[in-house]
Amino acid sequence: MPNEARYLILLGPPMSGKGTQAARLTQLLGIPQVASGDLFRENIKDETNLGLEAKTYIDRGDLVPDEITIGMVKERLHREDCRGGALLDGFPRTIPQAEALDEILADLGSFLAAVISIAVPEDILVARASGRRICRTCGHSFHLVFDPPGEPDVCDYDGGELYQREDDKPETVRQRLEVYQGQTSPLIEFYRVRSILREINGDQPIDDVAMDITAVINEL
Repeated sequence: MPNEARYLILLGPPMSGKGTQAARLTQLLGIPQVASGDLFRENIKDETNLGLEAKTYIDRGDLVPDEITIGMVKERLHREDCRGGALLDGFPRTIPQAEALDEILADLGSFLAAVISIAVPEDILVARASGRRICRTCGHSFHLVFDPPGEPDVCDYDGGELYQREDDKPETVRQRLEVYQGQTSPLIEFYRVRSILREINGDQPIDDVAMDITAVINEL
């Protein structure tokens, strides 16, 4: 019989508030967040076999093969702190990775409880990103709408100049969103067909998004 561990996937485009909700969700459920980016950094830093393999591809500017990423996730999910479940962030990104995750969880005697997708209209995401300003000296982040500085273009903390990163310019944000949608659309349909996809309206206050996600968790 499958165990009662809760394994979840959290999906969301850039500026959807996914990071904020992931932190709340892991605290609520008492499970670790397993983020693909963190796994790559950890394995490369620790010079594991998988990390060394991944680094050869990264250094060449090539995509890391699925089997390396899958291997890192498999090792992480077999650790003791994931016995009660985990929140997966940034994995899977492809259908083969999703199928591999099914196999990993089956080996653990478990399965995916739900895939939570935070949905926000593109124009809202672009507005969120394009309003961000960064201090050139201390790196503190402001937002022209949600967290404006006391004086325009001046950091409240050290008086440094505020600037807009290239990644936050509307045209760049739209390109990033296009890449995300291209990667994620097949994955969303893959989980929708299995009836485990739960879509959350991310165009509302943070606490309301959290309440909607909590309601999904309470259904499980």
